[in-house]
Amino acid sequence: MEKKKRNRFIITVSAILVILLVLIFLTNGGGDTEESIGLVMKDAVLHEEGKISLFGLIAVNPALISAFTVTGIILVFSLIVRIFVIPHFTDAPGKFQLLLEQAVGIFDGLAKSNSPHRHRFLSAYVFTAGTYIFVGTMFELLGVMVPTVSGHPIALPAPLADINGAISMGVFSYCVILSGGIAGNRFKGALNTLKDFSLPISMSFRLFGALLSGALVTELVYYYITTSFIIPIFVAVMFTMLHALIQAYVLTMLTALFYGEVSE
Repeated sequence: MEKKKRNRFIITVSAILVILLVLIFLTNGGGDTEESIGLVMKDAVLHEEGKISLFGLIAVNPALISAFTVTGIILVFSLIVRIFVIPHFTDAPGKFQLLLEQAVGIFDGLAKSNSPHRHRFLSAYVFTAGTYIFVGTMFELLGVMVPTVSGHPIALPAPLADINGAISMGVFSYCVILSGGIAGNRFKGALNTLKDFSLPISMSFRLFGALLSGALVTELVYYYITTSFIIPIFVAVMFTMLHALIQAYVLTMLTALFYGEVSE
């Protein structure tokens, strides 16, 4: 019985691979595109051609629409959880309660370990920032299509794949670190924070570079027709999930670490 199942599985996998190879062979050389690979990569970074109309008032980068959408999703989900779920929490947690408590515990522990004397606000911020980075990065996988000002459809990218969003997150995190220095050590804490003037730049470009690299690799894989079956899906999902987890941890860890140093 086990042998029959194994043979059936091998035959199924082999048939799928053969079909994919036939499709790749039949479409090879037929993927002429209007845009060069350089233009595709440039537009993925700068979004000069793929502007979206914001309420018919101004043309903006698609990442701004993604940022508004992700913020709305997080706020609505948070309200639903706070009003309908949290009041029904029990001493014997269910799966969702356990998942939520684990997520809060991870960021709360990160804040306490780096800033044991001043961690309440820090815990709330790193949890919010980590959630926004993770959800915003995973939002890219939904492939929400919207029309550009030129009439062509475009998939909404991750909010932080735009340099403006990454700089905003880095500068805001730096302001949180500065507030911790002022609250903990007044002028000395502010001076210690301001000495690291390159910190918001490094945090912003680390976040932007990591998220953008996944988008560029996916664009590159999609561009070449011979690899446009199955492989881009695997690449996109893997890069997106890894970047969502890694960058959420890296930025919150750096914020908690520097916050603890200047407020000590």
